[in-house]
Amino acid sequence: MEEKPDSLIFDLDGTLWNATVSICKVWNSVIKEYPEIKKEITVSDLEGVMGKALDEIGEIFFPDTPLKVRDEIMEKCCERQCPLLEKEGGQLYEGVSETLNELYKKYKLFIVSNCENGYIPAFMKANNFERYFKDFEHPGRTGLTKGENIKIIIKRNNLKSPVYVGDTRGDFESAKFAGIPFVFARYGFGEVSEPDYTIFKFSELISLF
Repeated sequence: MEEKPDSLIFDLDGTLWNATVSICKVWNSVIKEYPEIKKEITVSDLEGVMGKALDEIGEIFFPDTPLKVRDEIMEKCCERQCPLLEKEGGQLYEGVSETLNELYKKYKLFIVSNCENGYIPAFMKANNFERYFKDFEHPGRTGLTKGENIKIIIKRNNLKSPVYVGDTRGDFESAKFAGIPFVFARYGFGEVSEPDYTIFKFSELISLF
């Protein structure tokens, strides 16, 4: 890029942490309340849908379930997972804590994730990361796509040269929609064929630009 970034906007799942084990536990406990649904969610199932919007995930997991029931299940899952995540956390990727501690001295840091209310604060509280991030956005609050939420963060914080860091094709497309460069976190859940930059470890962000 022609100028160095003034800010880094992060995806969450697959980029900063992997919380699928804890999420799986919560979601299966909710599903047991619906005897007509025989499916059991696995960690592999969750890893395959990370980065997608909540309604898409519900449609993938419960395609034959009436929409009203499906939405009810997803709402319960989201409500119950945040308290557990705040308490237990997820698995941070290697070097995330140390690297964020360095990055926030040089850049303004933000999070934009396809999640519901409470999820990002649960992540920050579980890891004592509140001091690192200046702002965050998600569809649970705005009802908008990830690309639109990235634009909101850029405008709200008057960012001049932001970069988006994520791990899926959807993240790449969202960054392009917002008109900003994309850093592909190769260690995450997805595949991206032509990112602007690629990192194999989170700590590589320190020297990337």
